[in-house]
Amino acid sequence: MLVMALWAWHIGRSPRALLATSWDSLWYVRIAAHGYGRTLYWPDGAVQSDLAFFPLYPGLVRTVTSVLPVTGGTAGLVLSWIAAGAAAWGIYAVVERLHDRRTATVLVLLWGLLPHAIVLSMAYTEPLLTAFAAWSLYALLTRRWLWAGVLAALAGLTRPNGIAVAAAVCVVAGCELWKRRGTKGGRAGIRAAALLAPAGWLGYLLWVGARKGDVLGGYFAVQSGWTSRFDLGLGSLRVIRGMVTAPAFFGFPMALVIAAAGVLLFALFVLDRPPLALLVYTAVLVLITVGGSGYFESKPRFLLPAFPLLLPLACALTKARPRAAITVIAALAGLSFAYGTYLTVAPMAL
Repeated sequence: MLVMALWAWHIGRSPRALLATSWDSLWYVRIAAHGYGRTLYWPDGAVQSDLAFFPLYPGLVRTVTSVLPVTGGTAGLVLSWIAAGAAAWGIYAVVERLHDRRTATVLVLLWGLLPHAIVLSMAYTEPLLTAFAAWSLYALLTRRWLWAGVLAALAGLTRPNGIAVAAAVCVVAGCELWKRRGTKGGRAGIRAAALLAPAGWLGYLLWVGARKGDVLGGYFAVQSGWTSRFDLGLGSLRVIRGMVTAPAFFGFPMALVIAAAGVLLFALFVLDRPPLALLVYTAVLVLITVGGSGYFESKPRFLLPAFPLLLPLACALTKARPRAAITVIAALAGLSFAYGTYLTVAPMAL
């Protein structure tokens, strides 16, 4: 944030405006202030409706502005900063339970130094989703079923890819019920978690569908207006082909490199045989990111909640010599500071 602020002042921009009212942040602030109902029609045929944005974050922004004398953008920043702290704590708790304090600390550090980590300081929903996801996964690991279900439902009200948390809860709950078949006790809480987990995500999709006159397909029609759909990566391949044949903003090839690194890290993550909850959660996030079309430059942002991808690297750094580990972390920090600053001022969607 400090590097970004210094550069913003250097070019005559407001650091607060870049953090609080850039791209999607403007949509969230407007929803918080005026509710849903805004649609933009573009000459190329694109139709962008604010119904594409899930309701929990703008609802929280509205709550903060009704209690405190702050603008929507400031409220969004406060919420994101608090959520980022809660997310870091949750990530630490999950990794400490699976490994140790050293690995947990290194992984949180790596997560905070990802090239797109500046988003965690902006009025965006990734910090909130990651917080709900991390603590829901921790609840699954510690068999706190109701907490896992409730937090997954909240994640589903935060972002479209919040369905990854619900998928993890439902799969783990299903496996646990299968193991306990024939027994009478302890199954009600597991069933409740499985029912609660997808409730937020499904509830919003059905509400949008009812509002658009197509209960099952209305939300997906809204997403199509944003050129966002799941096509198994065909749209991404077209973007990659375009990058080869014509000049593109620096963010596009960087997005390709980061997404490819994410797929490689996922392969290494799977080889370590992680707990089922983390495996399902991460697999769904990677599948949505790689298989979805739309804003190609936003793919690294979609992977920010996928913190388990960093487990192989964190484990390797804890075993490496201190000088090597410091070199890797310093290089990642330099990339994050420079590229995060570039993202906030670049003329492309974040």
